[in-house]
Amino acid sequence: MYPDVVDLREFYESDLGHMARGLVRERLRKLWPNLSSETLLGMGYATPYMRPFINEAARVMAFMPAQQGITWWPRGWPNLTSLTEEALLPLPDNSVDRILAIHMIENTEHIGDVLQEMGRVLTSNGRMILVVPHRSGWWARDARTPFGFGFSFSLPHIRRILTYHGFQIERHARAMYAPPFATRFLAPYVNWIEKQGNSFLPGLAGVLLIEVSKQVYARPVAKQAVRQTVRPPRFVKEDLIPLPGLGEPTPT
Repeated sequence: MYPDVVDLREFYESDLGHMARGLVRERLRKLWPNLSSETLLGMGYATPYMRPFINEAARVMAFMPAQQGITWWPRGWPNLTSLTEEALLPLPDNSVDRILAIHMIENTEHIGDVLQEMGRVLTSNGRMILVVPHRSGWWARDARTPFGFGFSFSLPHIRRILTYHGFQIERHARAMYAPPFATRFLAPYVNWIEKQGNSFLPGLAGVLLIEVSKQVYARPVAKQAVRQTVRPPRFVKEDLIPLPGLGEPTPT
């Protein structure tokens, strides 16, 4: 079950949402420092994190699931969002270089179908980043935020799911160590908390960022059929017996 798009928009307009967006954007930029000449697709509610890529990527688009709803994005620009079925994307095979999925995997009831569909549109050398709530972090326990809505994952858990559905884990990162409360009090110390948490308390991260690629398997070349010459059977005299009432012998 997806959170409503209105609730998502209101969260990212709050001080807490601004903090979460800034922390995750910083990690994203370290994983994807340059997307020039790339096609970028946002899945779920990824638009708060995609603004830095608009003037950089060759093409940017955002698909929001029908169960969630849709908003116009970006403000003041031509709309780049579309409402789609979560596992039926209106794109051809191998057409997207990068996929950023946020508030998507933890909310769907059809995770296998969704991952298969994203893998279908991803190019063979493309990359996808999934941002998911971290099970042992602060944020997964707070239902007031979209990171406390739906499922949460440990790193081994999400790695097994992605591997099972045909993805190769390339690297991962963590973000959002500051707890989702006392925002104004903690605001001056957020960067320090983020640095210390990443070094000493990785288990308290609010989200996991998993970068994957498609596993492309080589198909074996079909062996050419070996032509065999079929020779008619040879009969010897002992194999021929006369049939009653007939003059000609017949092979046994």
